[in-house]
Amino acid sequence: MQLNLKNPLVFFDLETTGINITKDRIVEISLLKVHPNGKEEIKSRRINPEMPIPSLATAIHGITDDDVKDCPTFKQVAKSLADMLEGCDLAGFNSSRFDVPMLSEEFLRAGVDFDMSKRKFVDVQIIFHKKEPRTLEAAYKFYCDKELENAHSAEADTVATYEVLKSQLERYPDLENDIAFLSKEYSSFNNNVDFAGRIVLDENSVEVFNFGKHKGKPVAQILRNEPSYYSWMMDGDFPLNTKQMLTKIRLREMNN
Repeated sequence: MQLNLKNPLVFFDLETTGINITKDRIVEISLLKVHPNGKEEIKSRRINPEMPIPSLATAIHGITDDDVKDCPTFKQVAKSLADMLEGCDLAGFNSSRFDVPMLSEEFLRAGVDFDMSKRKFVDVQIIFHKKEPRTLEAAYKFYCDKELENAHSAEADTVATYEVLKSQLERYPDLENDIAFLSKEYSSFNNNVDFAGRIVLDENSVEVFNFGKHKGKPVAQILRNEPSYYSWMMDGDFPLNTKQMLTKIRLREMNN
């Protein structure tokens, strides 16, 4: 099974200090780049998170402070990573809920303009959960009939995710071997405007807040009627991507 690609597709996986995308940091990243002609290249590297790695995180991925103390920071490698991802679509396992938002935050913190809106996203976990709700290890066993060795190492999880997607395409006739189809029809459970889902599209494709006292109300309307709400969010503990999307809406409305 060779993927039917118009753009290169990068499968990636992150190991991190925790699951809070605003406070935690990446400690390992692996990228498997699949080209339209079938050529594959994989790169993995550890990252100095510039913060202690909690013992609970180390218990999952096995990476300690000593393992990364001499590694580059994300800011030091951000430009080269962005170059590798230029013109590519993205795929991963549980990537839409965690890996993509985390990667976006790291690029924003590093000051690298990596526009996620130009890419298609395929979340292999969502396809899996819609078809066979289980974990990556179970998916690998179910679809590939293999045991996943070194689970929770970024490279092993990345390669396994790639193999699972190819097996899914072979198993299910209704899955089109087309990244646009997989991204739109099978890799989304929501209508998020920002990755964290603080702003979503309603049934009329209008951006509305998805939390707090203004939940369900149009963002543009609140920004017009209560300008201080924008400042409150910009000063608050919200993801940088959420603030970025909020600012885009505000600037759009100011120019209308």
